[in-house]
Amino acid sequence: MRLLGDPLRARIVELLAREALCVCHLVEETGARQTNISNHLRALREAGLVDSEPCGRFTYYRLRPEPLRALAAELTGLAGAAEQTRSETRKRPCP
Repeated sequence: MRLLGDPLRARIVELLAREALCVCHLVEETGARQTNISNHLRALREAGLVDSEPCGRFTYYRLRPEPLRALAAELTGLAGAAEQTRSETRKRPCP
C-alpha cells in the first residue's frame, strides 16, 4: 500500500493496468524524467507488482493482477471490520 501512496507510482500503476508499456511511453505519459520512472519501476518490480519483458532494445512492463487482488481482499476485510465497529456502541474505556 505504501508504494501506491506516491502519486507518480500510482499513475504508473494506473497506466500499466491498461497496457504493457516501456519507460519511454511512461515518460511521455507522465512527463517525469526517465531516471525517476526507472527508479519507481524498480521499486514496483521488487515488490512483485510489475513484471518486465525484454523486447529488442526496450523493456516492457506489465502490471501483475495477483498482488492487487490480495490488497483488494485485505482492504475489503478492513472495510467490513470498520462497518461492524461503526454499528457498535461499545467503546474501550480509557485507563
